[in-house]
Amino acid sequence: MRGRRAPRPGSAEVPAAARDADTPRAGAASPARGAQLAEDVRTPTGGGEERPGRQPPAAAPRLPESKPQDGSEGGRTADRDLQRGCLSRSPRTAPPVPGMGDRGAQHERAALQSPGAPEGAAAAVNGLLHNGFHPPAACSRDPPPPRFQLPSELQPQPQPQPLPQPQPQPLFAQHDSPAKKCRLRRRMDSGRKNRPPFPWFGMDIGGTLVKLVYFEPKDITAEEEQEEVENLKSIRKYLTSNTAYGKTGIRDVHLELKNLTMCGRKGNLHFIRFPTCAMHMFIQMGSEKNFSSLHTTLCATGGGAFKFEEDFRMIADLQLHKLDELDCLIQGLLYVDSVGFNGKPECYYFENPTNPELCQKKPYCLDNPYPMLLVNMGSGVSILAVYSKDNYKRVTGTSFGNMMSKEKRESISKEDLARATLVTITNNIGSIARMCALNENIDRVVFVGNFLRINMVSMKLLAYAMDFWSKGQLKALFLEHEGYFGAVGALLELFKMTDTQ
Repeated sequence: MRGRRAPRPGSAEVPAAARDADTPRAGAASPARGAQLAEDVRTPTGGGEERPGRQPPAAAPRLPESKPQDGSEGGRTADRDLQRGCLSRSPRTAPPVPGMGDRGAQHERAALQSPGAPEGAAAAVNGLLHNGFHPPAACSRDPPPPRFQLPSELQPQPQPQPLPQPQPQPLFAQHDSPAKKCRLRRRMDSGRKNRPPFPWFGMDIGGTLVKLVYFEPKDITAEEEQEEVENLKSIRKYLTSNTAYGKTGIRDVHLELKNLTMCGRKGNLHFIRFPTCAMHMFIQMGSEKNFSSLHTTLCATGGGAFKFEEDFRMIADLQLHKLDELDCLIQGLLYVDSVGFNGKPECYYFENPTNPELCQKKPYCLDNPYPMLLVNMGSGVSILAVYSKDNYKRVTGTSFGNMMSKEKRESISKEDLARATLVTITNNIGSIARMCALNENIDRVVFVGNFLRINMVSMKLLAYAMDFWSKGQLKALFLEHEGYFGAVGALLELFKMTDTQ
C-alpha cells in the first residue's frame, strides 16, 4: 500500500488513529474507545446549545476484502465506504453544529485540534454526527442501528383523538308547562349574560311611603317578545300605561329617566310611590299576577323590608333581599347624579333665597361632592357625614313621621299626639346640643329650664338622645332647681345693688 500523506500544519484533518478505523480490518471501534466517543458526543463544545446525546452507530457487517488486480487502493470506493458507514467529509467543509453558529464551530474545531483532545473525537464530530448523514440499514437479519433522535420539541406530536361528543339532551322535561319552560329558559339566558331576568325592580319601604323604581326595557328583540310570558307583558303594560294605581299609588311621570343604559340594556326608569299602609294590597297584587314565576327575590331596603318580610313570603311566595338603607341612599344618589336628569344636571340651588322676586332655581355641579353632610328627611331624619362613596357615618337624626298618615291620626288619642310631639321636640333639642358641644369641643352638657319641671319623660328622652348619638361619650346633666335659677340670679343682683347703696 502507498504511504499516507501527513496532515498539513494547522489543518483539522482527521488523525491517523481515527482514519485507520475506516479500513476494512478495523471494523468497529474498541469498547473503550467507543465509550469515550459516546462521552465526547454528549459534551457540547464551543459554547453551542446542548443537544441530546446519542450512542455511536453499530458496527457495519464485515465484507470480504478484495483488492484491485494492480495492487492499488483504488478498490476503496465511496459506495463501499457507504455500505460500511465510514464515509467522512473534509473537516474544512463540514457544516457547523445546528444552533451553534460560526463561532461555535470555530470553538469546536479548536478544541479538537488541542493536544488534550480525545482520540477519535474528530471523526465523531466531522463524520456521522455533524454531517447529518445516516448510514443505510444493515442486513435484514441484523437489528437496525440506532437512528439520530430529534430533540423533543422537534419530534412529531401525536394528533389528539377527538373525544366522543355527548348526545344532546332535551333542555326541558316534556311534562313542564310552557310558562315554566319559558321561565327556565329566561333564567339560563340571564345567567349567561350575567344579568337578572326581567322585570327589574327596586323598593324602599319607609315608615310612611313605599318608593319603587321600575326599569322598562326599550330594546326588546322580536325573539324576546315572542318568548315573553304573558304575566311579564301584563306587569310591564300595567306599570307603564298608568299614572295612578288605585286611590293612592302615583307614578311621577315628570321624574322619568329616558334612554338610560343599565346592565347593558337600554330603557326608561320609572318612579312610583304609594302609602306604606297599602303594602298588603301591593303584595296581594303580586300574588295574583304570579310574580314569583318571574322572580323569587326582590331587593328592598328601609324599615319596612323587615316589617313585611313574612307577608311577602307567605302571600306572594317571594323572598326579600334586605339591603342597608344608608348604603342604598348614597349609592343611588351618586348614580342618578352621574347620569343626569335627561340632559340636565340633577343637583340645583336657589339664588337670592331671601328675595321672593329674585329667587330662582340654578343648576349645581356635584362632580366632586366630598365631604358633604347628607340630610335625609323622611318619616325620620338621618344626617350623614359622607367622605367618599364607601366612607360615611350617621352623625345625628330626628324622629314624628307617623302622624303624617291620616289613617294613623284618626286611630290614636290626643295623648298619643302630645307624646309624639314631645318626643320630636326633645330629640331635636338633644341633637342640636350635642352638635354644639362637638363644635366647641366641650364634653359637659347641662339641661335646665322650667320645661323640665316635673317632666321626667323629657329628661329621659334627652338622656337617651345624648347617649345614643354620642355613643356613650356625652351625658345629659340635670339640676334639682332647674326652673328657679333665673330668680336666684335676680336676687343676687339685688343684693349687689343694696351693698353699693
